Parts: sequence; structure tokens; C-alpha cells
Amino acid sequence: MSSPLVISIDAMGGDHGVPIAVAGAELSLQRSAGREVRFLLHGDEARIGPELARRAALRAVSDVRHTEHVITAAEKPALALRRGKGSSLWNCVESVKRGEAAAAVSGGNTGALMAISKLLLRMAGGLERPAAVASWPTLRGVTAVLDVGANIESDAAQLLEFAVMGAAFHCAVHGQPGRRATVGLLNVGSEEQKGHEEVREAHRLLREATLELDYKGFVEGNDIAVGTVDVVVTDGFTGNAVLKTGEGMARFFTATLRETLTSSLMAKAGALVASDALREMRARLDPSSVNGGPLLGLNGTVVKSHGGADAKGYANAISMAADLAASNYAARMSADMERLSNALNTLRHPHAAAQPAPAGVPS
Repeated sequence: MSSPLVISIDAMGGDHGVPIAVAGAELSLQRSAGREVRFLLHGDEARIGPELARRAALRAVSDVRHTEHVITAAEKPALALRRGKGSSLWNCVESVKRGEAAAAVSGGNTGALMAISKLLLRMAGGLERPAAVASWPTLRGVTAVLDVGANIESDAAQLLEFAVMGAAFHCAVHGQPGRRATVGLLNVGSEEQKGHEEVREAHRLLREATLELDYKGFVEGNDIAVGTVDVVVTDGFTGNAVLKTGEGMARFFTATLRETLTSSLMAKAGALVASDALREMRARLDPSSVNGGPLLGLNGTVVKSHGGADAKGYANAISMAADLAASNYAARMSADMERLSNALNTLRHPHAAAQPAPAGVPS
């Protein structure tokens, strides 16, 4: 009999805290047919207990790790590192480090989560920084977009790392067996001369490096929703702006459609006839349906939930954590990072392989 998959949850993080975290865990449990899961809930037991008391099935598979220490949304990452030990967020991630849990989920302070995760879990395979990835619904399925907020600025080498991380993530969670992920670099145009220096240099490296991905070149903002490529790579400042714009447009479109379809008796009649199709479209446009941004590149699985997520959105973040922890992502990343290191070494020293071996040394 296999061991249950344990998910560590920062129950105090996010705009709504304990009620949403516990309700999200319950919904995630209901969806986990065929997979045995348990939860570690970190936070104030006096607040978590009453929520669990109303949910017998969840209570049976949950352990509460009490702490009243909470990292606020306004706390700077440097301060969180100094004063965060023992907080619900810190303890949530530390459970993964100790091997008590397979993944951690928090809706709390993004900067603090990234800093604490990097400190406790360290980076995998020589990577420099973690990247937050969003799974974006498109006309062709799902596109992974990264970074969406973990790093404000990124140089060419980091963008190259993001491409490798994003391709490994997409193949592990959304991909098809035996198929390489297609990757595009977000730019203001598809022409070679467009974009700033770091983007152009990353473009050159991705074209010349031999990696386990299918690089398609520059893509533009409109290519994301179309699903032109499986993975879109950009810096965290741009990626976060794109993500929030997309979420805002989805809400605007849904609200406008609702207003239009209730504007007259004829419109209401049409909406009634098309209710099933409209319900399906609304579900696809709901930002909470793709909530959950894994921090890629760490020695462990950490997923950031949107701070304002509802129970459905939080459950999706937990499910994403479980899927990633149970996937072959870690092994794929290890192999891909070795390829990246070899590719960069070849690009930096193109003539090294052609050098004749010294006398007396077997070639």
C-alpha cells in the first residue's frame, strides 16, 4: 500500500485566511478520487479547529500544527527572513524540507514565500532564482507563462533557465508523452532587432543551445491566449502585469456579458436557451480555475495561491501542488539542467571539443 501524499498548507496566509484555506482543502480532498492525501494545516489552532469540526472527512486526514505567528502581506522579504521563523508560512515550507510533506501551499506574502523557500529548500541544479509559473487557459489548451512575479528583473541567463524550467513543468503537468514543449520568448515584436539587450541575448542563447525543448522564437502578448506555444518566457515584472491584465479582462468580459444578457426579455430568453454553453464559457474564463503558481527551480514543491482566491481557487492551487509533487518534474529538471550546463559550456568554449588531446592521453 502506497503512502499518502502529504500537502502542507499555510492556513493563515491570503486575504481570507483560515476559512478559505480549510474550505479549499476540503474541496481538494473531494476531488482527489484515486489519490490518498493528508494535510498539515499550519496556523492558530483556535481558529482552525472550529472550521475542521464542521468537516469530518477533512478532519480525519488533517493534522494541525499550531502557531500564532503570521507574516503579514506588507512585510518585506528581508524582514520575513529575520523574523519569520516559527510563522505559519515558515513552518509550512519547513515541513517540505524535513520530508514531512511532498508540497507546500500558501496564499500569503509572495516575496516572503519566495525568500523563505529559497533559504530552506535551496535551488536545484545550480539554478540562480525560482520562477513563478501560471497555467494560462488558451484556445489550444494550457500555456505555461513564467516568470509572473517572483523576479522583477531577469538577465539573459535567467530567461534561459526559465525556459528550461517552464518546458519541464509543462511536460510534467500539461504535456503529452514523447512530445517536446514549444517555447517562445515574450517580446514587443517578432523581428530579430526588437526588444532590449537581455531579451535579444536570451533569444540567441535559446537558438544556439541544444536543449530538450522546441524554441519557436519571439512571441507577442496576443500569442498567449491563442496558445501559439506551450511555454511563454518573460521577466517577473512583465509577466505579473500580463497576468493581472488577463485576470482583469476575464472579469470585465464576464460582467459585460452578464449585463448584456439581462438587459431585456429577449436577451434573457436567449441566455436561457444558451445557458449550458454560457456556463461552460464562464468556467473557462474564471481566473480561479487556474489559480496556483508553483515556484519552479527549488529542491521541493512550493505553490503560491492568489491572495484573494476563493475556496475553489485555493483547491486548484492544492491540486496543482499535488499533481506537481506526484509528477516526474524533479527528475526531468535534473536532466534538463545538466543539458543546459553542457550547452552553455559549449557556447562559451566552442573550440574546446575540437582541441586535440595531449600526447599520451587517450582521446
